[in-house]
Amino acid sequence: MQRQSDRLDISSERSSYIGQVMDVKNYRVRDWGAILALIVLMAFFTAAGSNFASLNNLQALVESSAIPVIAVIGITFVMLQGSIDLSVEGVASLACIVTSLFVANSVTSSHNLGLALVVALGSGLLLGLINGLMYSKLKIPSLIVTLGMWFVARGAATYLFPSRQPQILDPMLMSVALDKHFGLSGIVYVAIVLLIIAYFIQSKTRIGRLSYGIGGDEALCRLAGLRVDRIKIAVFVMSGFLSSLCGVLLTAQLGVGNPRGGDGLLFPSISAAVIGGTLLSGGKGGVFQSVVGVLILSVIRNGLQQIGVDPLLTQVVEGATIVVAVVAGSWHMRTKLRVAK
Repeated sequence: MQRQSDRLDISSERSSYIGQVMDVKNYRVRDWGAILALIVLMAFFTAAGSNFASLNNLQALVESSAIPVIAVIGITFVMLQGSIDLSVEGVASLACIVTSLFVANSVTSSHNLGLALVVALGSGLLLGLINGLMYSKLKIPSLIVTLGMWFVARGAATYLFPSRQPQILDPMLMSVALDKHFGLSGIVYVAIVLLIIAYFIQSKTRIGRLSYGIGGDEALCRLAGLRVDRIKIAVFVMSGFLSSLCGVLLTAQLGVGNPRGGDGLLFPSISAAVIGGTLLSGGKGGVFQSVVGVLILSVIRNGLQQIGVDPLLTQVVEGATIVVAVVAGSWHMRTKLRVAK
């Protein structure tokens, strides 16, 4: 009986080890698969005879990806924990209108860029903190909490909107979007710096490591005595801050204050994260993978436009890409996730 028990233990250990190895291999396939897809798409649109590979177009592609990259960084940390943040567009819109009202503009007498940044970014931090507290302490699903916060922030932005759009007159804020260095605006360099910082947080800090653990098995993390709620709150605060930063940069890019300035940020960001390999179920993926997803969507949109495809058909292609990415990324986990009932 003892020998049989030992054999069962060894067999169990082998099965566990093989499962871990297969999971690592699947993770690498998903990781490299997104990069390979990006390369194939770029090669296809280059060979299609369009101006896709021209320097001006590639610079435009990078510019269009910069703000979505900032948004997807925050969403990725939330998704790694198996949660979701739907308040991104509302928070960005609120930051957009707040920034425009406090900097030099055509409507109010305010000329204080520093105060504008403090209030705009502070609003993102506050709303992110509220999201995190309600989710972690009150145990309300993140989907419901952040959806409600989306409407709260959007409503506040609409309420603060004056009778006409404030035109931005602050040269320092405008220079972030207008001044070019090596053909790229300051927004692109802000996105690159934030990506590096985010990768450091993801791989070298407690927040990053525990985000993977919470997404993988939250109950086990709690049994180990880890302060799960603090990490949850921290990533929602991070997401709120980055969403408001997107709003500030959109203000510089648009040149006006718009209560709907953040529209179009949320679902492309979530889609990009999924396409890059960050699972909705949590525990897998990362910021670099999500950024690859942003680039894939940008290349599809830009490339189809270059070869003259109808914009409505472009949406069909983007939707199909998302479906394929979700199936490819979670197929090996379909039994665990109960995708097919």
